[in-house]
Amino acid sequence: MDYPARFEWQTRCEFNAYCKRTLRNELIDACRERKSRKRHEVSFADLTPHEEKQLYTVDKYFANEDEEAFCAGGLKITAKLLAEALHTLPDEKRQAVLLYYFFDMTDVEIAELMKVPRSTVQYRRTSSFELLKRYLEERADEWDEL
Repeated sequence: MDYPARFEWQTRCEFNAYCKRTLRNELIDACRERKSRKRHEVSFADLTPHEEKQLYTVDKYFANEDEEAFCAGGLKITAKLLAEALHTLPDEKRQAVLLYYFFDMTDVEIAELMKVPRSTVQYRRTSSFELLKRYLEERADEWDEL
């Protein structure tokens, strides 16, 4: 009697059945999930105008010429002027300033991200302020309280 060959054949058959059962169950799960998603999905054509407006937003930050400004050091600073000032900075300095103040990252985290020493990040930030200050002082209007 050829017992090892028969045992091997039986093991193969069991494994084959297990694989087929697993694949069939995965197919059933995928079909269920697709049906569930289909029930919850809505076509863009079926949306009302009100629902469509909730899907996007329009940035009107610089659209208004009479944009709001704030007073800093007796100067009228607008958001557009501040953006222009930031764009005058070299890329490395601008990135350090933006990551620090807008993404709340520490100098150590920025240094790891930029692959430079922490002291370099600190220098870039502090030297950027001098450049920004000079730019804003040259181009900002005097604040007039009307």
